[in-house]
Amino acid sequence: MRIAIAGIAGGIAMFIWTSIAHIALPLGQIGFSQIPNEAAVLSAMHDSIGERSGLFFFPWTDMKSSNAMAEAEARMKINPSGLLIYHPPGATGMTTLLVIVEFVKEVIVSLIAAFLLAQTMIAAYAARVGFVALTGLAAGITTNVSYWNWYGFPTNYTLAYASIDVVAFVAAGLAIAAIVKPRQNRLGS
Repeated sequence: MRIAIAGIAGGIAMFIWTSIAHIALPLGQIGFSQIPNEAAVLSAMHDSIGERSGLFFFPWTDMKSSNAMAEAEARMKINPSGLLIYHPPGATGMTTLLVIVEFVKEVIVSLIAAFLLAQTMIAAYAARVGFVALTGLAAGITTNVSYWNWYGFPTNYTLAYASIDVVAFVAAGLAIAAIVKPRQNRLGS
């Protein structure tokens, strides 16, 4: 029960921090830029992609081809490249469902962090917070650095989002470590 309470408290702390980071601070917008001549680009995208939502990689290379890597490299030398997340007209902005999904995700990762912390015998409060913070560092590096490395996400975006993750886990760790106490050494009992 203590782990569940700690996970929920950690999720709430994490949600508060990520809300502040995205709404009150500029961290959530770092690395994004407006497309020059946006109206023409949007029109061309709609004419080409139409009503199909999706994640698109360009220039496309069929990875089943025996020369896929060479073909991709040749195409990227003469064409722009990148990722595009596309939604046709009619998409909604920030909805209650999106906020709920984000909150539930933060509670789940906080429950995992609380469970992991409960398996340790770390006695000092600061060390328990640090343990949870290190799980956040691992989480922040895992996806963000891969996207930077493989897809060319901007460095400032990568650093901002990894930082948001780490601070979110510190916030969660402050709550979790206050509730999840060290496991008793079972060898001596």
